[in-house]
Amino acid sequence: MAPPPHALVIPYPAQGHVIPLLELAHALVDRGFTVTFANSEFNHRRVVAAAAMSESSTLLGRGVRLVAVPDGMEPGEDRNNLVRLTLLMAEHMAPRVEDLIRRSGDDGGAEGGPITCVVADYNVGAWALDVARRTGVRSAAIWPASAAVLASLLSIDKLVQDKIIDPQDGSALAQGTFQLSVDMPVMQTSQLAWNCIGNHDGQEALFRYLVGGIRAVDKCDFVLCNSFHGAEPATFARFPQIVPVGPLLTGERRGSGSKTAVVGHFWRPEDDACMSWLDAQAARSVVYVAFGSFTMFDTRQFRELALGLELSGRPFLWVVRPDIVLGGDVHDYPDGFLDRVRATGRGMVVAWSPQQRVLSHPSVACFVSHCGWNSTMEGVRNGVPFLAWPYFADQFVNQGYICDVWKVGLRAEADGSGVITKEHIAGRVEELMSDASMRERVEAMKKAALESINRGGSSLSNFDMFVDAMKA
Repeated sequence: MAPPPHALVIPYPAQGHVIPLLELAHALVDRGFTVTFANSEFNHRRVVAAAAMSESSTLLGRGVRLVAVPDGMEPGEDRNNLVRLTLLMAEHMAPRVEDLIRRSGDDGGAEGGPITCVVADYNVGAWALDVARRTGVRSAAIWPASAAVLASLLSIDKLVQDKIIDPQDGSALAQGTFQLSVDMPVMQTSQLAWNCIGNHDGQEALFRYLVGGIRAVDKCDFVLCNSFHGAEPATFARFPQIVPVGPLLTGERRGSGSKTAVVGHFWRPEDDACMSWLDAQAARSVVYVAFGSFTMFDTRQFRELALGLELSGRPFLWVVRPDIVLGGDVHDYPDGFLDRVRATGRGMVVAWSPQQRVLSHPSVACFVSHCGWNSTMEGVRNGVPFLAWPYFADQFVNQGYICDVWKVGLRAEADGSGVITKEHIAGRVEELMSDASMRERVEAMKKAALESINRGGSSLSNFDMFVDAMKA
């Protein structure tokens, strides 16, 4: 009897990429695949350690084999240096992944049999798709962010032709905005992916790396995207090669009984405490505040946010990562803030949360978010309006979708000194809470998102097509 199809899934080594790709891996297992999930060594240890503290460890073993591949960085190096990390991955991971594929058929089926296809995060770049081509297996690139941002990468030649960016380093020839088509979001030249990270030399290296990735993607079998047609119809019409299969669930899998386990997180979530606290709150009363895994604040802005939540007079659940304060201490709260929160019981501060479960909770009324795409899709899928507070890169495009296209959120806007004040935060929260028309729009987006992934929906149909092709 022939072994089942065997997919090698390769995420970019960041929290917002590992989680949706691990969900995709489980979706492939549900369709009869064996999956090998190749994380960087550093993130492999984090995922396994976090899973060991919850029911996730059993879920990770259901048809998904986790393997670790060195990324080329030293143990103590700063993995927030995304340019260096990305370039080193291409040098160090490619030969090891190629060896993994070639050896996969030599173990007598003990490890799932020969690898038959590669599904690589687009941000991993050309090397993973080149390895698939050299080893003779099918390949797909998956873009875990908005189709509009992927479209900007696929349009680099046009941006050069239109004299929007420099052909050598991708730098903006003029600061301003552009649109790839009249119905697509307005984008800032300064916020193109390669112009947001590192110094000029790093940006130039990243630009050249991304250009190489475009050439490789042109030769793969599928370009998948964690979005849905109703969210970005103009983009999918203009770029039909991008295939929407979202919104993917992001890290929540059903465990034994009625429990839900968190899969792929780097931190241990505080499930019981924050969920029990939410259970005690009134319906649509809680402000949920979370800024993903990269956002950092200076001490002044961090304190202003704390005071704004307090000034709003609304119950709040605030996720505060240990490293969220830039050059400071995570305990740099305003004087007496935590004591007042504890005394009133009106707020809760946690290090990490099971975000999908939080956003689906009936007590949550709005989401103060950095506008990462996973968070954006989670908020949309659960019908929660946003206070949109982007930090870098594609998050500004996502803010445009939220506030200008879908009209399901409001911008957090800084004052003349660059600070988003406590008064502004409290005022925006009150606007979100009282805007009935926004609630109607976000419910309509929720309906469209859920329809896309249910029977007969466009994303589910696209995923079926992809699965059939990878099995053929």
